[in-house]
Amino acid sequence: MTDIAIAVLIVIVAGLAVVATAVMRSVWIVPQARARNVERLGRYHRTLEPGISFVLPFVDRVKSLIDLREQVVSFKAQPVITEDNVVVHIDTVLFFQVTDPRAADYEIVNYIKAIEQLTATTLRNVIGTLDLEATLTSRDRINTALRGVLDDASGKWGIRVTRVEIKAIEPPASIKDAMEKQMRAEREKRAAILTAEGARASKILTAEGDKQSTILRAEGAQQAAVLEADGQARAIERVFSSIHAADPDPKLLAYQYLQTLPKLAEGQGSTFWVIPSEVTTALQAITEAFGGTPDKPRPKPSATDDPEPSREIPAGDPIPSYELAPGKPNGQETPADATP
Repeated sequence: MTDIAIAVLIVIVAGLAVVATAVMRSVWIVPQARARNVERLGRYHRTLEPGISFVLPFVDRVKSLIDLREQVVSFKAQPVITEDNVVVHIDTVLFFQVTDPRAADYEIVNYIKAIEQLTATTLRNVIGTLDLEATLTSRDRINTALRGVLDDASGKWGIRVTRVEIKAIEPPASIKDAMEKQMRAEREKRAAILTAEGARASKILTAEGDKQSTILRAEGAQQAAVLEADGQARAIERVFSSIHAADPDPKLLAYQYLQTLPKLAEGQGSTFWVIPSEVTTALQAITEAFGGTPDKPRPKPSATDDPEPSREIPAGDPIPSYELAPGKPNGQETPADATP
């Protein structure tokens, strides 16, 4: 009985193990944004969605998880030759997403490796049509071309390429050195041009300032001269108006005329001055004003006679002043400094 009991116990344990294994292989829990392909008797049967799923144990085979989230993969630098025969190394970054788990599992063996190789070949085709300068400045164009080619090729693999970015473009060291020299020369050229333009603008502004200041000074002098002339004209006009309004007689005018005679000798550059013949007429008018009788008029000179010469007095000599002699008949004048 003991041997039979042991055998039964072993069978029961084995059956429990088989049942446990069957239960474990028939119940599958798939995480969110994941998927599993199921093969039944070696053929694709269905794809397990996120959540709990049941399969037939020992009949259905559940394959490994497939990530349905967007993934990022960075490829190593690829040597590419440009149109002008310059070898550059380009690093790319690829963003993709599995949209069909069945196609990603059965249409291609390794879609990551396939995308890397496809990216390298596409880069060679695109960069081969561009020179070095266009390659360095046309990243958007290269990205767009890469995405279009990869999206078309990977569509049948159940993969959607969302974005392709060029991470780095590394030209040779000699090209870098030449580019740095060119950039330095361009900067020095721009600096020289800016300095010349600054000096030119400074000179132009200085000239404009001098011109404006000269114009303003001339306008100020003009306005000052005009105002001074207007003031003198108004003063003269007011004086003449006052004189005409007062109606002065010839006696007053003759007296004023005599008062201005000493001013003739005030000039420093004068060596002699001339007493006009009108002085006699002025003296006669003053004599008549104080009650004297003027001398009889002299006869008019003929054409052959010499005109009465003017009396010249050196500039250093004092000007004689005339006083009326009260005892003299006919209003005769006697110099003030003459001895009787």
